[in-house]
Amino acid sequence: MRASVAYVPHGGGPLPLLGEPGHDSLARFLRGLGEQLPRPSAIVVISAHWESHQVSVTAAPAPGLLYDYYGFPDAAYSLRYPAPGDPALAERLAVALEQGGHDVLRDDERDFDHGVFVPLSLMYPQADIPCVQVSLLASLDAGAHVRLGESLAALADEPLLFLGSGMSYHNLGVLLGRRVPQPADADRQFHEWLDASCCDDALAAGERLQRLADWQHAPGARQCHPREEHLLPLHVCAGVARGAAAQRLFSEPLMGQQVSAYRW
Repeated sequence: MRASVAYVPHGGGPLPLLGEPGHDSLARFLRGLGEQLPRPSAIVVISAHWESHQVSVTAAPAPGLLYDYYGFPDAAYSLRYPAPGDPALAERLAVALEQGGHDVLRDDERDFDHGVFVPLSLMYPQADIPCVQVSLLASLDAGAHVRLGESLAALADEPLLFLGSGMSYHNLGVLLGRRVPQPADADRQFHEWLDASCCDDALAAGERLQRLADWQHAPGARQCHPREEHLLPLHVCAGVARGAAAQRLFSEPLMGQQVSAYRW
């Protein structure tokens, strides 16, 4: 069985796990996605919430949780997701990345951030599948993240799940209800471009990946992503998969703005 590859929204902090009504549809989607996907031997998560100057991989056998948010109810700080790590897989990932020309840190102290434990708590609530997290690069260079994914593709013949965890729309000023000038159709235009870039099977692999590397020239790009860390897990997923996404899995309003998920 080849690896599955998917990019999903993880919502606003821990809200999908706290029964927040605005996150109901996302929580249902993530629960259903865990049932749809073939059960993986292990999960490799690329989360928007870990940036490092060199690509880093969690190498601990039993990472804890990093409550990397603030201002939420007390229950948000007692969440548990005791999934095991997988040091052997972490080493294989690190070697593949090094062979792809990346400088790699094996990090045996890093805990799982909420970009990992929020979606996985819904997708695989038993927490019985080993998980390894791979960082983004602090450069936020889109092409470098495509290449990172292409290096990880060395393990694509294993029955893994590569999960990109971010948000296809992440303008915090708008999401938090602040007055931020923005063209009314920026969200729609950007998601139309993103759908075409990910799902149009008429695009050659090289053309698709170059479009994604040049994402900031897309209509509405910087209105939807003033800072691109929540989009870049998609670039890693596209680099792993190379081909067209088989389907757009989810496209609904979340916190007032459209967000999408993709599966390759």
